[in-house]
Amino acid sequence: MTPIDADFGLAFVGFGEAGSAFAAGWRDDGRELDVSAYDIKSDDPSTRDAMAERYAEHGIAETATAGKAVEEARAVFSVVTADQACAAAEAAAPGLRKGTFWLDCNSCAPQTKAAAAAVIEGAGGRYVDVAVMAPVHPNRHKVPLLVSGPHARKAETLLMSLGMRPDVVGDEIGQASSIKMLRSVMIKGLEALFAECLLAARISGVDGQVLASLEASDPDILWRERATYTLERMMVHGERRSAEMREVAKTVATLGLPPHLSGAIADWQKWVADKSLPPGPADLEHRLDVIVNAMRHEAGR
Repeated sequence: MTPIDADFGLAFVGFGEAGSAFAAGWRDDGRELDVSAYDIKSDDPSTRDAMAERYAEHGIAETATAGKAVEEARAVFSVVTADQACAAAEAAAPGLRKGTFWLDCNSCAPQTKAAAAAVIEGAGGRYVDVAVMAPVHPNRHKVPLLVSGPHARKAETLLMSLGMRPDVVGDEIGQASSIKMLRSVMIKGLEALFAECLLAARISGVDGQVLASLEASDPDILWRERATYTLERMMVHGERRSAEMREVAKTVATLGLPPHLSGAIADWQKWVADKSLPPGPADLEHRLDVIVNAMRHEAGR
C-alpha cells in the first residue's frame, strides 16, 4: 500500500486503548506512518515502563510533553479521558503548527468540545469534533466515527486516507458529540442496570430466577451474554466511562432536563471500576462473585 506523504506526521495526545488500536490497525494495513505520542501516564513511575513498552510495540516516537508530540504533526488525535480533553488541548496548543488538524475523539459534552475548540483554533489549529461510535476492539482504526465542525469535510478526506470510517454529521462543533453523549445514556445506562439488578440478585441468592424471568419476558434479548459483557466493560473501562457520563450529565442539563439517571450511571461505573478487579473468564456468575466478594471484603465481612 502506498504510504502517506512522509511530511504528513501524525501525533497522539493520549496513547491508551484507542490510540494503540488505531496504530495497530494502520500497521497491519501496511501503512508507513511517522507517528509521535505523549501520554500523561508516562510521567507516573508506576506506569512509565508499561507506556514505554506500548510505544515500542507500535513503533511510536515517545515525547516528553504534549507540545513536543505535536510539533511536526499535521494531524493530532486527542484520545484522553473525558475530564482531560480541555487540559490536553491546552498542553498541546503551544506546539501546534498552523493548520494542524486536532481530531478530538474524546467522549465529551458539546460545551466541553467548544471550549477545547477555542483553545485549538486560537493556536492556529483546525479543530474537529469526532465521536467514536463503537468499541475500538476488534474494529481498531475502522471503528465508525462521526465527524462535525467547520473543518469536517477536509478531516473526512484525511481520515479516509488513513483507512478510517468517518461520517460527517454537520458543520457545527458539538453535533457529533451530542449524538455520542445522548446514545451513552442508553448504552452505559443498560450496563448500570445490569450491574444493580444482577449484583443484588446474586447477593439475595435469586440471580438464576431473575435471569429466567427476564428471558421469559423478552426472549429476543440475550440476557446472560449481555450481562457478562457489560460487567467486563465496567470492570475494565468503568473509570473512563464514568468520566464520560459526567459529560453526558452536563449535556442533558444544558438541554433543560434533569440528569438524574446520567449521574447515577456515572456513580455505578465508578463504583465498579474503583475496585480494580480483573474480569476473568467470560462467565457471569464468576464476575458477579468477584465484585460481591470485593464488596464484602471492603465492608469487613
